[in-house]
Amino acid sequence: MAESWNEDKVSFQLGNLAYVKRILIVDDSPLIRGSLRVLLEEQLGIEVAEAENGSDGIDKAQKVHPDLIVIDLVMPVMNGIDASRVLKRLMPAVPILMFTTFADPHLKNAALAAGVQAVFDKTDAATQLIDSIQQLLLDDLAPALTSAA
Repeated sequence: MAESWNEDKVSFQLGNLAYVKRILIVDDSPLIRGSLRVLLEEQLGIEVAEAENGSDGIDKAQKVHPDLIVIDLVMPVMNGIDASRVLKRLMPAVPILMFTTFADPHLKNAALAAGVQAVFDKTDAATQLIDSIQQLLLDDLAPALTSAA
């Protein structure tokens, strides 16, 4: 009988190098990128790559092959919605989360239409974003853990 996964097993597997996850943070603010990097690396033990605008984000994504992308909306060179459209064409299975100060309903709908999975307001605590990332990673691990048992 196949063993179902549980939180203890997932916690152990998150620490296993075979399940290292890679996240790309695309934001024009070095402060935001650095803060998210520290939170993700310390709380979740995740490898983090950074890009400073949408165009750079597309280039980096093709090089590092992230498992998840966190992207800002307003950036120079290419905004987050345009970059998300391109990223979704290139990497349709990679979830994209938008972390922005401009989370009004119209922009949220445009982001969702561009392939963004969820929009988070920067004025809220980053805790919601981190919790969502953790849940996405756990959801991704669950089938692998179940089939490996």
